[in-house]
Amino acid sequence: MTTIDTPRLDESALEQFVHQAVGDLAAAISGLMLHLGDRLGLYRAMAGAGPLTAADLADRTGTHERYVLEWLSNQAAGGYVAYDPQDGTFELDAEHAFVLANDQSPVFLGGAFETVASCYTDHEAFARAFATGEGVAWGDHDERLYTGCLRLFRPGYEAHLVDSWLPALDGVVEKLRDGASVADVGCGYGASTVIMARAFEHSTFVGVDSHELSIEQAREAATEAGVARRTRFEVAGASEVPGTGYDLVTMFDCLHDMGDPVGVARRIRESLAADGTLLLVEPAAGATLADNLNPVGRMYYGLSTVICTPSSLAQEVGLGLGAQAGPLRLEQVLREAGFSHVRIATSTPFNLIVEARP
Repeated sequence: MTTIDTPRLDESALEQFVHQAVGDLAAAISGLMLHLGDRLGLYRAMAGAGPLTAADLADRTGTHERYVLEWLSNQAAGGYVAYDPQDGTFELDAEHAFVLANDQSPVFLGGAFETVASCYTDHEAFARAFATGEGVAWGDHDERLYTGCLRLFRPGYEAHLVDSWLPALDGVVEKLRDGASVADVGCGYGASTVIMARAFEHSTFVGVDSHELSIEQAREAATEAGVARRTRFEVAGASEVPGTGYDLVTMFDCLHDMGDPVGVARRIRESLAADGTLLLVEPAAGATLADNLNPVGRMYYGLSTVICTPSSLAQEVGLGLGAQAGPLRLEQVLREAGFSHVRIATSTPFNLIVEARP
C-alpha cells in the first residue's frame, strides 16, 4: 500500500490563511450584493435618506422586504452600511454613498462590479481558453462588460482627462483650443471622445473601435451631448486608423488589449502629424511583478486574466501584453514602433499617462 507523506503544517500560518481565504469568499459574494444594490437602485435610494428599515427601503425601490433585509444584513456585516440594533434601521453614510450611489463621482465603483459580474457569466469561455490557449474576443463577452467598463472608466476620465492628463502633455491643450484634429482609438462607447469634444469646441474628433455595438452607442452619446457635428465614429481595427495628420491620437486603457500592440502603435505614429502626440492611458503598474503585488495589482491581474489577455490572444500576433505591462515594457513597445520621445506625463493610483511623439 502506498503511503502519502503529509507535510508538517504550521497551524498558526494555516489558520491565518484560512481566515484570509474566507475573507475573500465573503468579498466575492458581497461583490454580487454590491452589483445587485447598484442595479436595483438600493444604494441610490439610501443616499441622503438617513436611517431606514428594510420595509422603508423596499417601499422606496419597489422590491421585496424579505430580500432587502437579507441584503442589508450582508451590507451591515461588511461595514458598507451602519446598523442600529435598537431601532432596526440601516444607514448609508455620505462617504460610502460617494463610492456606491453617485455614478458621477470619480471614485464610483458600481461599474467595476458590473464588469466583474460579466466575467462570472463568461466563466465557461475562460475555462475553455485556459485549456486550448485560444482567445476570447472583446465582442464575445456578456454585454455587462461594455456597460460596466463605460461606468467604470467614465468618472475618472471626467475628473482627470481635461484638467490633468491633457495639460500634462507638451503644447497639446493650446492646439486643442485653437482647433486640432484628434483620433480616439479604441473609443468604446465614446466617453473619452465626447468629454474632449465638449471641452474643445474648435477641434474635430474621430472615434475608432472594432466593436460595432460600441460605435453605435458612441454615436448616440455624441448626439445627446450636442457634439455630433464635430465628432464621427467608425468601425475599424486599431491598426486601420483612418486618415493622417492628426495633432493628437488618444488610446484609453486599450493598447494592452491589442493582439499586435507594436503594429498598432506603428500605425498610430504614421497617422500623426510631424509634431503630433500620442496620449496613452494604461493601468497603473510597476516595472516588475514584485512591484505589483498589492491590491491594485491583484485587481488588474485578475481582470487581465479574463478580459485583456484573452482579447489579445484572439487577434493576430496575440502578444498578450497584459494589463500590468508597466512603464518599461510600454516604452519598449512604443520605441519599437518608432516613437523617439516617450515619457510618463503623470499618473493616478489607477492609471499611467504616457506621452509619445514621433
